[in-house]
Amino acid sequence: MCFRESRFNSQLEIFTLIIRKTFKLKYCTAATLRSMKKSPNSIDIHVGCRVRLLRCVSQQKLADAVGVTFQQMQKYEKGTNQISSSRLHQIAQTLQVPPASLFKGIPRRSARRSTLATSPTHLFKFIAAPDGLAMAKAFMRLDPKLRRRILDLVRAITDTDK
Repeated sequence: MCFRESRFNSQLEIFTLIIRKTFKLKYCTAATLRSMKKSPNSIDIHVGCRVRLLRCVSQQKLADAVGVTFQQMQKYEKGTNQISSSRLHQIAQTLQVPPASLFKGIPRRSARRSTLATSPTHLFKFIAAPDGLAMAKAFMRLDPKLRRRILDLVRAITDTDK
């Protein structure tokens, strides 16, 4: 049956029907479609975090040097948008690092263990957070004994929330 000859009035109805049939849904709303967005790939997140860690200039200056908007650079750093190989090469040249350094530390997948705690990705996500890098720098300026006590306090707070 051709869609043109069917009872559908709009392309949206056709699209909705295709989504419903494909994913075996009873109904398909805009909220359903939004929830089906794919999440960022862990490697994209890792590379974006490495870019953020290695950049010694503002996001705006790096974006200008590479030829993108700062919003696009934000998306690269969050892993929301993938960085093309040519753009990755440009970024590495601008940061004066080899492109391979942006992939350094990518966790290898293990059949037995692939938890968040064993991967450095959680560290990169923390650093990529709006205040993560500033917090890490300030934390490292503290006396080691005080850092340990703060860590104990944070562990105690998070353990009671579970």
